[in-house]
Amino acid sequence: MSLRNIGHRLYQGEVSFDFVGKRKIWYSISGVIVLVAAIGLAMGLHLGIEFKGGSVYTVHKPGLTVSQAQDAANKITNSTTPLVQSTDKGDVRIQVSAENSIEASTFTTELSKDLGVPQDQISAQVIGPSWGDEISKKALLGLVIFMVLVTIYLAIAFEWRMALAALVALIHDLLITIGVYALVGFEVTPGTVIGFLTILGYSLYDTVVVFDTVKENTRGLTKQSKLTYSEAANHGLNQTLVRSINTTVVALLPVAALLFIGGGLLGAGTLNDISLALFIGLAAGAYSSICVATPLLAQLKEMQPDMKALAKKVALRRASDAKAAAEAAERGDVPDGEEFEDEELPAGMVGQRNQPVSRSRAKGRPSGKR
Repeated sequence: MSLRNIGHRLYQGEVSFDFVGKRKIWYSISGVIVLVAAIGLAMGLHLGIEFKGGSVYTVHKPGLTVSQAQDAANKITNSTTPLVQSTDKGDVRIQVSAENSIEASTFTTELSKDLGVPQDQISAQVIGPSWGDEISKKALLGLVIFMVLVTIYLAIAFEWRMALAALVALIHDLLITIGVYALVGFEVTPGTVIGFLTILGYSLYDTVVVFDTVKENTRGLTKQSKLTYSEAANHGLNQTLVRSINTTVVALLPVAALLFIGGGLLGAGTLNDISLALFIGLAAGAYSSICVATPLLAQLKEMQPDMKALAKKVALRRASDAKAAAEAAERGDVPDGEEFEDEELPAGMVGQRNQPVSRSRAKGRPSGKR
């Protein structure tokens, strides 16, 4: 069966995965992942020199390996271990933290002697701790502003329950990504922050697409007695499921190439900071929009008095339909496969209209024995 056929059947309601009904399972999985991420955060993040200050030396020498530069840098610093990476331009980048008191000119001179490189082929950049502290504050401020604007937009475009569910999903994605980053031990750079903001935008986009379908499916929902809010929301989630999977896979492929091929096989370590953040964040964003945001939205909506009344009405109708069907079967009154007239459902509930209902609503057949 092709993915296109599966997507069509999901959209029509012929096949359905009960994501909303199994929300406790998804909450438990998310709780475990977030707990592991919190342990990673407790261990501490490996901040780059852009945030804590230090010096960066870029050596331009064809054929120079990372191990050669690492050995030379270790001899000069002694007390600290510099971070040495290759760049996408074929140069070698050496980062020395602010804890090392050696002057930049002295480090450049010693490095030039040990590696046999002219000093004009070594570029140095010194970053003070105060500059790093300012960058950290700006990054945090940008994140807070993003969250506030997202909440306001969703509250206006949809409603506050959708805004709250989307915000929880965003925080969920951010915690997981930062936690994994801490566990892996990758360095946090400005590129990492850019990656964090990028995945938040992606996660929000995916969640809004699902919420828009859910909103369409649940418009005028209380006028019928066939589906509860959770069931209608779950149908909307299934309608967008294949789209979400396709979007995620297409987004992950180039990021995986950056992370595993560029950073792993080719040794371009400077790509790791943003590619890991994107890879983990995109995967977490797809998961949260399906298994966290929509189930949480349905849970919040089911607390409303009108939705509680709807759930009772649906339960009563189903009990009545089941009883009528059982009585009709005993009388041998309803042949298999007969379709019945159904009440009007909200727009967007494709494939849910021709479901059998009670015998008393059947078309063209009187009730009782002939």
